[in-house]
Amino acid sequence: MEFPGIDGFLGTRASLMLDVVFVAMFAVIPVMGFSIAAARYKHRWDLHKKIQLTLATILLLAVVAFEVDMQFLTEWELRAEPSPFFTIEQKWSSPVGVSLLIHLFFAVPTAFIWIYVITGAIKHFPKPPTPAAYSARHKLWGRIAAGEMTMTAVTGWVFYYLAFVA
Repeated sequence: MEFPGIDGFLGTRASLMLDVVFVAMFAVIPVMGFSIAAARYKHRWDLHKKIQLTLATILLLAVVAFEVDMQFLTEWELRAEPSPFFTIEQKWSSPVGVSLLIHLFFAVPTAFIWIYVITGAIKHFPKPPTPAAYSARHKLWGRIAAGEMTMTAVTGWVFYYLAFVA
């Protein structure tokens, strides 16, 4: 079938940016875990900072490109329509629509939480980074951010499968 936008590379009905984000999250989660382990177990706070800032930059660029694609180039609903789990008439009550809403429930707050965690760390940790009075708050919100990012990835993969593979 022919769909608006640029077709992806995974052989599904997804667009290029859907495929890019789908695959990227398989890298983001382990890299995020490595970064957390570097700080927690190896006390490599400098490495943790570099990795987290790099991840944040890459994710920001990916989300901007993804949103441009979704809003202006790709009509994801037309690509999802062949799925047995989706109909345009019941967009938000279909399994695809519900899975997208669940995904957004995690994805939207994740962006704000990451901004809070990163700006707080930049503002409150010394250079080079070492433990400080802010550490307990950073650990708490960092754990929340990591959990949210993981759930964003998992729910995104579920949505991708239901909408563009099934």
